[in-house]
Parts: sequence; C-alpha cells; structure tokens
Amino acid sequence: MGTLIAFASALGLSTAAGLNAYLPLLTIGIFARMGWIQLAEPLDLIAHPLVLLIIAALAVLDFVGDKVPTVDSALHAAGMIISPIAGAIVALAAQGDLAQINPVLLAGAGIVAAGSMQFTRSAIRPVITAATGGTGNPVISLAEDGAAFVISVLAILVPVLAIILIAVLAFVLFRSFRGAWNTWRERRNRANVYSNGNGKH
Repeated sequence: MGTLIAFASALGLSTAAGLNAYLPLLTIGIFARMGWIQLAEPLDLIAHPLVLLIIAALAVLDFVGDKVPTVDSALHAAGMIISPIAGAIVALAAQGDLAQINPVLLAGAGIVAAGSMQFTRSAIRPVITAATGGTGNPVISLAEDGAAFVISVLAILVPVLAIILIAVLAFVLFRSFRGAWNTWRERRNRANVYSNGNGKH
C-alpha cells in the first residue's frame, strides 16, 4: 500500500511539473524545510535556502513571462526540456523513506508524466491564442499555475486526490482545446468567406 501511495505521490508531483516546472520543486522544498516531509538524498539539497531562493526567482519569472503571448511560446519550448527534468527530480526527491521503488522506473514515470502534460499545454496554448487574440493566455496560464500548486500540495498530503484532480484537469484541458479549436475554425471560415466575397467585387 505504501508503494502505491508513494507512486501516486510521484505521479502527482511530476504531472504538476508539466504545468509549472518550478512550483512542485518549491513546494517540496518548503515542506522539507519546515520538517513536514523528508526528501531523498542527495536531492534534499532542494530544501537549502539558497536553492529555494533560486527556484522561487525562476518561478516568478516563469509566472510573469507565461502571461505574455509571445514570451510564453519560448517558455513552452524550453519547458519541453525543463519540465521532464523537473518531473524526474520531484518524483525521486519526494519519496524519502516511504517506499523502495526502482529509481529508474520512478524517474522514467516522472519524465513521461511531466513531458506529456507539458506537450499537451504547449499544443493547446497556440489554439487558445488564435481563438482569443491572446486575451485568453493570462487566464489559462493562471489556471495552470493554480492547478500545479494544488496538485503539488495534494500529491504530498493526499496523493489519491491529486490523481483524481489530474483526471478532471485532463478532461477540462480537452474541452478547452476543443472549444478553442472550434472558435478558431469558425473565425477562419468567416474570414475566408469575407475574403472571397471581396474578391468577387
């Protein structure tokens, strides 16, 4: 049972890293710093004050930059490398003495979970940008940050709830993508009709 809970915790944290690479790292670092959890060595270095300050600074820069339509594309491209790495780190670090899970399996699961979520949000964002003219980006980005934080906390405290929330989030992302795609397609069709109409005159 302990192994399943530990694995659910790892998946929750790594999935959150796919939404925001820095919030899960910051969360487990603060929790460990306050003595609420014990991180696996040598990754317990995350709880060092200097490391936490660096992660916090990166989190702030990412938080601001991801709200800007042009900048967010560059951040998402970088995130395809950063998020899977962060996913593997949090999956391994948060285990502590909870369970003995093969670290290669754990790191692989973290990379896949974080990478999949990062890829999904990177695919959705351009469609939302096109559908809303960029006005929807800050809203979506803020929702992703909020979800990353909540999932990170739940993954530590109640891992099962974190997995349930991830399933709900996946459904919401799918609906958001489909809605934005339909809006963008309708706008494109109207623009084509208008363009063809002007061409006839």
